[in-house]
Amino acid sequence: MTFSTKQTGDKGEDLAVQFLKNNGYDILNRNWRWGRSGEIDVVARKGGILVFCEVKMSTFAGDAHPELRVDHRKQMNLSKLAQAYMIQNPCYFDSVRFDIIAVKPHHGRDMIEHFENAFWPPEGWDR
Repeated sequence: MTFSTKQTGDKGEDLAVQFLKNNGYDILNRNWRWGRSGEIDVVARKGGILVFCEVKMSTFAGDAHPELRVDHRKQMNLSKLAQAYMIQNPCYFDSVRFDIIAVKPHHGRDMIEHFENAFWPPEGWDR
């Protein structure tokens, strides 16, 4: 059975959200969009930390590192989206973090890797 890119992405996000919930995160938003600038896959909170998660899923074992698809350009865009999110959704938090969740096939099962603090926002970024 083959899946569309959207179906694959949705499955990866479903698995990532369940993983986060199982690890004590509160899910605040999923697929949060800001106009045509893009979307944040998952916005979560754990304690006083506001977490912006990018989810990448592989559909074949040869793609061993889907997290590497979050390149500098994607990081810059996620940083801008995070700023917009915080303006539109003011809430208290102690710090902000950018995570990547990679979902990879492994011996017929989906393996999840959570990269906390996967990247820092650019110089001059203001929260």
